[in-house]
Amino acid sequence: MSPEYAMEGLFSIKSDVYSFGVLILEIISGTKNNSYYQENSVNLIGHVWNLWKQDKALTVVDSSLGDSFNAREVLLCIHVGILCVQELATDRPTMTDVASMFTNRETMLPPPNQPAFIFRQMKYGSDSTSASASGGGGVSVCDESITILHAR
Repeated sequence: MSPEYAMEGLFSIKSDVYSFGVLILEIISGTKNNSYYQENSVNLIGHVWNLWKQDKALTVVDSSLGDSFNAREVLLCIHVGILCVQELATDRPTMTDVASMFTNRETMLPPPNQPAFIFRQMKYGSDSTSASASGGGGVSVCDESITILHAR
């Protein structure tokens, strides 16, 4: 879900681009975006972004691939994926641009800006966990609010 839709309820053609970028990164890494990485408690997008800034982006590639992949092509996919998940919709390419990036391999891609939704994992104390698990905290087990509708 794109940040502009999640935060403001706005949907645009760039919302699909964001989702496509997430999908690319999930396929390459073999993990879902909602998986947290223990070293710094970020989601997949944040993890890939941190590796990209350190020039270690290839370390995110699913280990089941071994060495049976073309590093240049995977780096292209990661670069395009990060371009698609940039925080501002105006910074993201269109799907036509994305298709062009994959077919015209000689095109120089712009450097990506910081992606959206690099959330830190929330750490709850034992009191808040037990309160929500018992139902006494007014919060569901997954820490989301519960609304109960009663007919008149």
